[in-house]
Amino acid sequence: MKEITAKDAKNRFGRLLESAQRAPIRVTRNGRPVGVMMSMQQFERLRGAAWERLSATMDALGREASAGGLTDAKLEALLADES
Repeated sequence: MKEITAKDAKNRFGRLLESAQRAPIRVTRNGRPVGVMMSMQQFERLRGAAWERLSATMDALGREASAGGLTDAKLEALLADES
């Protein structure tokens, strides 16, 4: 992954935007990574993949809870219990 300092990113923002369309670019400040610049298309793809993983995990947990005997009524009772 290409890398650029925050100062250079500020001074060359237009060029940075063009480069980020091709591949993500790590932005550093004082030698430490502080961000990543990427195309909107790459961001949307990552966000979609993360949502799919979260959805699959939630479905699996729901099936596991049901198999373990958790019902909607039991869940409501657990959530309502403030002790």
